[in-house]
Amino acid sequence: MTTKTIYTVIGAGHGGKAMAAHLGLMGFPTTLYNRTFDHIAAIQERGGIDLESSYTHLNAFCPLECVTSELSEALENAEMIMIVIPSSAHAEVAKNCAPFLKDGQIVVLHPGRTCGAIEFAKVLRDEGCTADVTISEAETFIYASRSDGPAQAHIFRIKEAVPLAALPANRTKQVLKIIHEAYPQYINGGNVLQTGMNNIGAIFHPALTLLNTGWIESTHGDYQFYIDGVTPSVATVLEALDRERVTVGSSLGLRARTALEWLQMAYNATGNNLYEAIQNQPGYYGIKAPPNLRHRYLFEDIPMSLVPIASFGEYYGVSTRAIDSIIRLGCIIHQTDYWRRGRTIEKLGIKGLSISELLKYVNEGILP
Repeated sequence: MTTKTIYTVIGAGHGGKAMAAHLGLMGFPTTLYNRTFDHIAAIQERGGIDLESSYTHLNAFCPLECVTSELSEALENAEMIMIVIPSSAHAEVAKNCAPFLKDGQIVVLHPGRTCGAIEFAKVLRDEGCTADVTISEAETFIYASRSDGPAQAHIFRIKEAVPLAALPANRTKQVLKIIHEAYPQYINGGNVLQTGMNNIGAIFHPALTLLNTGWIESTHGDYQFYIDGVTPSVATVLEALDRERVTVGSSLGLRARTALEWLQMAYNATGNNLYEAIQNQPGYYGIKAPPNLRHRYLFEDIPMSLVPIASFGEYYGVSTRAIDSIIRLGCIIHQTDYWRRGRTIEKLGIKGLSISELLKYVNEGILP
């Protein structure tokens, strides 16, 4: 009899609950951790999560092995550690995990946004963690989900193909072999620079929010975020941002997908330009805008997605004037410095590396 992989899910938001419930339902010994116990008290009391899925017409109780707010307990026996929290908290979680990690454990960031795995590994080094842990990241979150109650989760859809890469990339096949037992949907994402540069949310989320600031504040988000918010002129700005992202990727020796290619791949949405493709995407109809500007599309996607792309561009000689303008607008509206808070190459510990040295690090794990 084959022993199933032991999972720990870090984070009990709607995504973490959906993942923990689904893993429990599939028969994997699963621990759910959240630093605030009140948020998981009902789950601990019941011993699991009620999972509903309109995707599979499922309604079931999903038992969990352990529900805890003690990180040492959560990581004690974990083989696969699934981090399902906002990327703005990845560094803090890495710091908190460092004393408890053990040789052979695998950490997966869901998702990494841009350079999540590189940041996580840097924090572990800074904290003196010597455990041989494999850090990996997914390009996007595998579930479309929500939480309908303290011990409930609802899965709307499970993506059919999600790129994943390990740091270093020569361990990706090993990670995929293990995770495929639960999730055959994960595919080889190349390396963590590739998954980071293919972060389409970096293009869609911040700019589309900021360019519709008046509408969001006057309607409290009561309009269709993509269908109404993406006009031809807004799409022109998104295309400018996208060209810069792809060019930065090219400077690193990567072939990043364009937003138009991504829409065609993910949704079979067709069009001669980004505006037409978005309007021809049925899945975007009915999706409402954020209710206000204190939203992860800004406070997460700007520092954890746009800032690292712009930082790479600045260091390796690629102009990112459009991306810089969106970062600056976000700084003004939120009255903060996202450059200081974000994932710059200095903070990631890779400043001074040539492109060949950077690729050697992400592919082989060797830092000069």
